[in-house]
Amino acid sequence: MVFEHEIPKGSRLYFGKTAKAKRNLENKVCDLLDVNGFEEIITPNFSYSQHQAIENDKKLIKFSDEKNEQVSLRADSTLDVVRIITKRLGRTTSHKKWFYVQPIFSYPSTEDYQIGCEWIDHNNIADLINITGNILNELAINPVLQLSNINIPKLISKEFEIDIDFFKNGEISKLFDLDIVWLNQLIKVKDIQDLEKAIKIAPEVIKAELEKLLNTANEIEYKNLVIAPLYHGSLKYYDDVYFRVIQDNFVISKGGQYSSNGISSLGFALYTDSLLKILED
Repeated sequence: MVFEHEIPKGSRLYFGKTAKAKRNLENKVCDLLDVNGFEEIITPNFSYSQHQAIENDKKLIKFSDEKNEQVSLRADSTLDVVRIITKRLGRTTSHKKWFYVQPIFSYPSTEDYQIGCEWIDHNNIADLINITGNILNELAINPVLQLSNINIPKLISKEFEIDIDFFKNGEISKLFDLDIVWLNQLIKVKDIQDLEKAIKIAPEVIKAELEKLLNTANEIEYKNLVIAPLYHGSLKYYDDVYFRVIQDNFVISKGGQYSSNGISSLGFALYTDSLLKILED
């Protein structure tokens, strides 16, 4: 039995102080993005292409339109923003930097607010990470920023026949059990100095991707940086260096480099609900 006052599990309700805190947070971050040359876009809640962004499409809330084409509630904004700007609005704007403040939805009834941005046709991820770091500094918080490169675990899995699920599931003990000297060194990497040492003994086939990770780390101004070369995230579209921001078991942000329709771009999302909990504490 559903009572009149109940709301679905996973949905969000803001009122009073929490609604004001949410609005103030969104306004502050939007102002910072505006200063950095980003313009706002609000995309439709419904999408035809969410399966291309989400690893597990069982998380999508799906139904059919009037032509029996599959539609999903928006579970991720990145690829839709890029497609809309480059395909639908391409003749009316040449602007490359966009931000949005809007919820995402996942099965069965979960909604999460996020503040995100996409930097279209730009490929220096350090530029975007430094903007992220400036936002964190302006919010007066100092979470861990974890830097990774998705190509490293993918290459290791392919070239050395190591189960990719070890990386996807973070099964570090199983990787240690393989007793491979250079792999053990990579597992222990936490900072620039560790990565430099690991590169010296790493196989040639992964050195270029490790050096790309190192070069990015050297350009990052944010101080609370941790390097995790073997981390494998869940978003399908990141195809190069990427990052996530963590504090108190909350993931505050995710971002990285990706390609859409042959265009290399950058993007991140700040998770409003997690940020509000951190700021409240």
